[in-house]
This record gives sequence, C-alpha cells and structure tokens, in this order.
Amino acid sequence: MTLVDVLPSLRTSLPPRLAPDLWPYTAERIGPELYVGGVALSELAARYATPCYVVDEVDVRERCREYRAAFGEGAVSYAARAFPSVGLLRWFAEEGLGLSVCSAGELALARAAGFPADRIALHGDAKSPQDLRAALDYGVGRVVITSLSEIPRLAAEVRGRQQVLLRVLLGPAKADATSVAAGADEDRFGLSAGTDELAEAVARVVAHPNLELIGLDYFLGSQVARFGGYEMALRRLVDAMAALSHRFGPHLRELSLGGGFAVPYRDGDGGFAVEAFASRWPGVLRVECERHGIPVPRLTVTPGRALVARAGIALYRVLAVRRNAAGRQLAALDGGLSDNPRPALYGARYTPMLIGRYGTVPDRPTTLVGRHGEGGDVIARDVPLAGDLHPGDVVAVADCGAYHYAMASNYNLVTRPPVVSVRAGQTRELIRRETLDDVLTRDLG
Repeated sequence: MTLVDVLPSLRTSLPPRLAPDLWPYTAERIGPELYVGGVALSELAARYATPCYVVDEVDVRERCREYRAAFGEGAVSYAARAFPSVGLLRWFAEEGLGLSVCSAGELALARAAGFPADRIALHGDAKSPQDLRAALDYGVGRVVITSLSEIPRLAAEVRGRQQVLLRVLLGPAKADATSVAAGADEDRFGLSAGTDELAEAVARVVAHPNLELIGLDYFLGSQVARFGGYEMALRRLVDAMAALSHRFGPHLRELSLGGGFAVPYRDGDGGFAVEAFASRWPGVLRVECERHGIPVPRLTVTPGRALVARAGIALYRVLAVRRNAAGRQLAALDGGLSDNPRPALYGARYTPMLIGRYGTVPDRPTTLVGRHGEGGDVIARDVPLAGDLHPGDVVAVADCGAYHYAMASNYNLVTRPPVVSVRAGQTRELIRRETLDDVLTRDLG
C-alpha cells in the first residue's frame, strides 16, 4: 500500500474506465487494482512473474454461447491457430463448438484434449503428408481441399468415406476500410469460382467413391467489421454452388464463410455485430437460393480471434523509463516482440493500463516498447499512462488472447511466457513458462 492509497487526495492520475469491448467479461477495476475472474492481476504477476498471459475462462465461454446462439447448433467451429492450447480446446468442446486445425501439431493438441474427431475440420493451404495422415488416422469429420493436386493425395490415403469441402477463391475482396484482405488470389491456394479449375475439382471428387463433396469453403479476410463483404460473398458462393449443382447433379449442403470477424483493440475501434448479422444472413441466403432454384444450405462459420482476443490480457513489468522536455515518456517492458509480434508484423496497437497503484503525476503520452531493440517492437504508442511510471510497475495490456501465444518465439533466446486461466477467484496454469533448458535441449551442438 502506498501513501496515495491512504490519502486519496494526493492522487492526480485517475483510474481509467474499463471499455467493455476491450477488457474481459469479468474484468473489474477496484481502486488501483484490476481484477479478472475475481483475481487481482498484480498479485498474479507477482506469483507467476512477467511477462504472463492471462485468460478469462468465463469470457471465452460467453463468446462461444454468443456465436452458437447467433448461428445455430453445430454451425460454429473454433480456429485453433488463434490460440492453441489443450485447456482452451477442452472449453470449446464442452461448449459444443467444432474445431478447425491446420497441421498435425494442432491436431495433436485436439487429441490431447479429447476433442471429438467428427467435429474437426482439416484446413490449410498446403497440407503435408503428415498433416493428412494424422487427420485421417484420427477420423476428422471434414477435409477442406485447396488445390487439384491435393485430391489424389487425399484419395490415396483415405480408407473410409470422407466428407470434403472445396476452398473457393472469389477474386479481389476487401470488406471495409479497416479490414485486412485475405490476399490476392495469385498468392493463395484455392479453386477459382466460375473456372474450369473448380469444375474439374468437383468432377474428380464426385468420381471418387470414398470422397463425399458436401460444400464450399471461403475466407474473406481479417478484422471485418461490416456485413457487406460477407453478404456479397454469400451471393457469389450461391452462384457457384448453383452452377455446380446444375452441372454435376448433387446439391451441396454446406457453405462455410470462415471467420475474420473484427475485434476492437483500442477504444473507439469498430467490432462485428454478431447478432445483427445473424438476423440478416438467413434472408440473404434464402433469397439467393430461391433465385437459383436450389435448396438452402447450412451456413457455418469458423471464428478464431473473435472468440479469444478479448479474454486475454498480457502482463508486463516496466524495466526502464525515459522522459523528454515535451512531456512524453518512453517505457521499456520485459516482453515485446518475442511474445507479441503483431505490432511489428501488422502495425497493431494495444490498450495498456497501469495496475497495482495510482499515479501521483498526471498522465503523459507514453510509448511502450519491448526489450528486443527492433524498430517495430512497440506495444503501444502515445497512450495516456501515469506520468510517474517507473521500473517495477505492472502494466496490463488488453486484447491479447489471439495470435500472441500462437506467434510467440524465442527471439534473442527469450523464453515464452506461461498461460494462466482465471475463474471464480481461482487460477490454473494451462501452459507453464518455458525454461532455458527447454530451449537448449534442442540445440545438439
């Protein structure tokens, strides 16, 4: 406890309000402390050290239920690439979601979690022989085919009846000004709609006795906040589905719109209105199918970031602080590029908060940099933080549940942080902190 806690009149830096779209479902600011799942995060930082990833289990489960209510039972799968963890996969299985994996490694996590095989789909632009064998050995429910060459490789390995979808490319598409396009078609694998390539893929799959074509799969992009791109994709996918059904006979019964639903990272960022979209898409789909005279397929989605981003917080300690005459301050954290490469890769910026004490100096524009000395190693730029920030302070950073642990590295031979879940005042270490022995064991000299 500090003098400021005893004499609040000395406080000159007000505790920030919690923007509900940025912080976990159970986050609560009480005095200078931030609680998540009933656990004080500064105490958690002391117990597990920093950097540390914290995950609100209640938030993850609430997001699952929101998407299931919006899209229906059996229509939502989690993209494991966003946050691969045995503990999290168990939560998704318990909440009735399916699972999308892109590698034998992600499938191994699913097996360790006991995830039902029939609710798993194997995605991936380029699947290795090991990926295919692992998926077929486990008996995954679906395989998403992305190229003509993948069909004979899958056919050579499959033993029983295997359901497949075809990944479709629809040409250039950017949903809105803030979204990140999936990439130009020439840089991606998939089968171009309205071409001989897609028709040939359908013909090959339909001709194979052990492959059952059930639908089409599509990915619009990331951080999509508006409906327009998805609705346009729906119309074009139904066009493709109708053309294929009329030409080859069987009616495809599933359309997968992928994920990409936007998550806000700073106050004022736009998110994706799940319930509003859920009330619109059935009408769009029905009208388009009626226009073509085909049955209405089931629509499925595969969110990743949208289910886990807000649930995660990263905890750091301040190592050093510099201030200039203009009133700005620069603070170095004990993590950065190695545990969150997204700022360097995409220019992503985050919302930090000082926890555990009040500031006694008014907030200053503050830039938080990582420990790695790289130009892109910036967690947050020009954000308001206490003007007396000093070494040893704990900073909590919001929206760190997606593509943080998944993309973490050993750059500068820094070990990766632990993952700790919180719920109802209890903590559980889902993934332990990596040690130098873990890293060095792989170096055979």
